[in-house]
Amino acid sequence: MWRTRQRRFLRLAVLYREDSDIARRVSSIDGPLPAALVLPFCGYPSPLRSTPGCYDGRCSPDTRRTSIPDRTRAMKLLPTLCLLFSGTLFHSFATADESMPEVVRSVEGITEYRLDNGLRILLFPDESLPKVTVNLTVFVGSRHEGYGEAGMAHLLEHMVFKGTPDHPEVPKVLNERGADFNGTTWLDRTNYYETLPASDDNLEFAIRLEADRMVNSFIRGEDLASEMTVVRNEFERGENNPLRIMMQRMMGAAYEWHNYGKSTIGNRADIERVPVANLKRFYQRFYQPDNAMLIVAGKFDSQQALELAQKYFGVIPRPDRELDRTYTEEPAQDGDRLVILRRVGDVPMAGLTYHIPAGAHPEFAAVDVLATVLSSEPAGRLYEELVKKRQAASVFGFTFALHDPGVVLFMAQAAQGIGASDLLQAMIDVVERIPDKPITDEEVDRAKQELLKQWELNLANSRDVAIALSDWAAQGDWRLFFIYRDRLEAVTAEDVNRAAAKYLSSTNRTAGLFEPTEAPARSEIPQTPNLTEMIGEYEGREQIAAGEAFDASPMGIEERLVRDVIDGDIKVTLLPKKTRGEVVNVRLSLRYGNLRALTGKATAARMLPSLLDRGTENMTHQQIRQELDRYRAELGISGEPGRITVELTTKRGNLRPVLNLVGEILRKPSLPNEELELLRESRLASAEQRLTSPNAIASNTVQQKLSRYERDDPRYVTSLEEDVELLKQVTIDDVRDVYQTLLEANNGELTIVGDFDPEDTVPVIDDFLADWRSATPYERISRQSFEVDGSLQKINTPDKAQAMYFAAMTMPMSDSHPDYPALLLGNHILGGGSLSSRLGDRVRQDEGLSYGVGSSLQASPIDERTIFYVYAIVNPENADRLHEVISKELEKLLKDGVTEDELKTKKASLLQDRQLDRTKDDLLTQTLATYALTDRTMRYAAAFEQTLSELTVDDVNAALRKHIDPKRLVIVMAGDFEKSSQGQ
Repeated sequence: MWRTRQRRFLRLAVLYREDSDIARRVSSIDGPLPAALVLPFCGYPSPLRSTPGCYDGRCSPDTRRTSIPDRTRAMKLLPTLCLLFSGTLFHSFATADESMPEVVRSVEGITEYRLDNGLRILLFPDESLPKVTVNLTVFVGSRHEGYGEAGMAHLLEHMVFKGTPDHPEVPKVLNERGADFNGTTWLDRTNYYETLPASDDNLEFAIRLEADRMVNSFIRGEDLASEMTVVRNEFERGENNPLRIMMQRMMGAAYEWHNYGKSTIGNRADIERVPVANLKRFYQRFYQPDNAMLIVAGKFDSQQALELAQKYFGVIPRPDRELDRTYTEEPAQDGDRLVILRRVGDVPMAGLTYHIPAGAHPEFAAVDVLATVLSSEPAGRLYEELVKKRQAASVFGFTFALHDPGVVLFMAQAAQGIGASDLLQAMIDVVERIPDKPITDEEVDRAKQELLKQWELNLANSRDVAIALSDWAAQGDWRLFFIYRDRLEAVTAEDVNRAAAKYLSSTNRTAGLFEPTEAPARSEIPQTPNLTEMIGEYEGREQIAAGEAFDASPMGIEERLVRDVIDGDIKVTLLPKKTRGEVVNVRLSLRYGNLRALTGKATAARMLPSLLDRGTENMTHQQIRQELDRYRAELGISGEPGRITVELTTKRGNLRPVLNLVGEILRKPSLPNEELELLRESRLASAEQRLTSPNAIASNTVQQKLSRYERDDPRYVTSLEEDVELLKQVTIDDVRDVYQTLLEANNGELTIVGDFDPEDTVPVIDDFLADWRSATPYERISRQSFEVDGSLQKINTPDKAQAMYFAAMTMPMSDSHPDYPALLLGNHILGGGSLSSRLGDRVRQDEGLSYGVGSSLQASPIDERTIFYVYAIVNPENADRLHEVISKELEKLLKDGVTEDELKTKKASLLQDRQLDRTKDDLLTQTLATYALTDRTMRYAAAFEQTLSELTVDDVNAALRKHIDPKRLVIVMAGDFEKSSQGQ
């Protein structure tokens, strides 16, 4: 159910994190410089529960190693001759045991096997997309840490990326294969996964790599010294976020004894002082086959995967130690507790936490429904009573599904003029008075539909399932993934009300004061049941519809495309294909207005997309949400002045009614003023938080310096302070004016990829777009590259533990410029390859200055405007050193140039990365839409990649030296430099 949490709190993530990992996908192709930098959020607790870890090998500035672990017992098993030549455990054995893994069970297309050494294996074949995900889960998290070990599981996750004798540079070899990879640490487990283009070679590479680093990783002092500062930098970044800190404090107060009360990222002193010998012992204790699970999902041959698992994992001997199982139980809470946090910020917040059963317990599903009933938007009780009544700007809630009893948590941001204490009392009045106003059947059904929709959409993606299974396996058994669904379907209003009465009580609450009572009143949390007895021989249901084998090469895609034009100049691109779960992706962009018509209307135009689905002439906001849940559909409407884009994901059988709903949203919106006020409150809260955020301040300042448009121009980049004022001033009449006088369906792009019938689908869209015209002619608003002198500015942001470094320049070129492919490859070498790049190697790996560092090149396909930027997060004390190191690396690149080895490896990496992106239907839909806008076919992609493959060292060096000028970089560093200068 991780996607449930991801969707439910995506808006929250954007509110509290400027470094959104969706920036690359949702930023306009012809829009301004993205305000977001891709920096993964690490530690605990995180609203995006699916990705609580921190090691992102692709999307972010998101580690390498040299002595061999002491494997005394294993070495005793080896012949003396082998010892003379062995460098790793793999070399210690000439061949693996010829026996094959034992079949344990199979549920709904997922089969479990077990090796003699105790390793569990899950295979989940999915032919629909040519990619494969290999996930290794080690059942160790912060729950297993002892005294002085706080954060050790997370620190070790970083260290395992430092390499082995056979794979000395793990991020590099993964990057060379174009892999999406990550490592994440959570309360109950640590996992490592990579998604690669499907091939026998990639499958063997990934399985061998995971087996190798599970037992042969370098855990050495010099790597610990640099990585410790990286993790500390990550820790400091979390200290910038008041919401995260308050959640952490609440968890610490809720748990007196259990490790769930401790942050996964760890204690600062433990991070800084842990001896490498202790870290090695921790690694050798837990990173063993009897404490791990290998999951392979995607397009692969099951027999080959089993043979490879036997070959590389089967040679690892079962350890003769017995792991100490955690046995601490949190006693029943017998009084409310209060946490008060005082830090620099602008928006008051309040929260409530209650103990609940473990994720495996039969009551957990009812509690999950209860949390959704209370926190869902816009019909959730907290939203109805707090947001709509102007007590809160936003609310959210979620459950922690854990191995041991967890918590349900509710948080709220105060609306303007509301104090934290008043907000907290208002929350308590809603949450703890359910016995006086019981949950209804309608509320339960609505919440179940929302949760089941997310479960089904999650199941349709084999990669997502592979990662989700690791969480459920860490809770006791991977089959809980399916059992949760079964229990969810069976939940009744009676179950939910019983759970509310049992767990949402003042004595079980963390957020209040101790109040003596005459008799104890406690919420006893039941123990996790015996899973063997409870699950028995559970077999699940029929496997969902499987997709077809899909050729993701440019010409393979081109041969299947259908193109057309409807209703004026709406360019249609269709790619019908069978997909897993019969999923289909739709993207519709409507382009409207012109520079003169949109002058002075930018704020209203930016508010319009978010208001379209908040009510129509026939439906309320809530009714629209219910219809989308009923049809298992995800709908997003975004845009900028001059463009509105609708993105839709649903299933084949539901596509037609969902498109009819989209038609009503677009053609008959009510644009209610009350919804504008709710949206205003939410965006004001976010905008005001950005006023003190180093990330937002640095990136916004650079964007303003690179832009020279007048204030009323829709391309003008507002300051953070102007954002607040413009949000306060915009009216519903302003928004309605944009819709009524400018919006039309005469220009745009319609792209559909997935399981659908074109003859049954396109006419529906053509029908609701018909005759939608504006008297204002459409003329695309172009953007240009301004000549701006380089500069360096430091901005002080008090009481912020982390500083932000952001440098950028623009150049007058589009992505069709002859030098662009070479420039793109040069940037990939500098910092686009994440950890495996020059900046990643020097700044993070060698110097340990930054958790996240990288560079990016963003070119428009239609304007002569390309942006090159470099970014990093850093401790304010190290900001000047960071600037010096980045400057030297850039100077070295331009002076000495790239090497033949770099060119070869990064070229292969970039090409595989592009191939992998084409296996993701949502990204492919966006790519095809862009090609329609620019009248390109997939032959353009094929030609572009052919050009990439033929680039020489001279080509790349010439492009870099011609277009990248360090003297033109606009550089801004934002952080608490006054405090750092005082040595505090």
